[in-house]
Amino acid sequence: MGLKDTINQDMKVAMKAKDQVALRTLRSIKAAILVVETSEGRATGELKADEEMKLLTKQAKQRRDSLEQYEKNGREDLATIEREELAVIEKYLPKQLSEEDVKAKEEEIISETGASRMKDMGRVMGLASKAMAGQADGKLISRFVKEILS
Repeated sequence: MGLKDTINQDMKVAMKAKDQVALRTLRSIKAAILVVETSEGRATGELKADEEMKLLTKQAKQRRDSLEQYEKNGREDLATIEREELAVIEKYLPKQLSEEDVKAKEEEIISETGASRMKDMGRVMGLASKAMAGQADGKLISRFVKEILS
């Protein structure tokens, strides 16, 4: 069962339970799926597993960025909404890696590639981002790559 089918089923459950937070979040995910499926240049309508993961990761990142801005500007009312929506989205993402796991994985990638300078950061970031897709935030990956290579 694809993400779209899962979202549709969960929307029905949220409607019956009158869970407005889940319903609002699931509708936004469904809208994002429809935008990608109907975009020009797509051969098929269905999303592949990696495209689904990218879409969910993007949705979570948008919520995290908004949450950060709202907290910085003292808008707790809006921050609460973002936190609730992020919690719903994270149910569909794979379990997030801890900072120690991310650092260990990056050290492994760096040793495999033989990277030793900041010039190698792009290559390491590409491999690390692909290896930890959906499991770690890009900012965290970047921070550790910079830390290890410098």
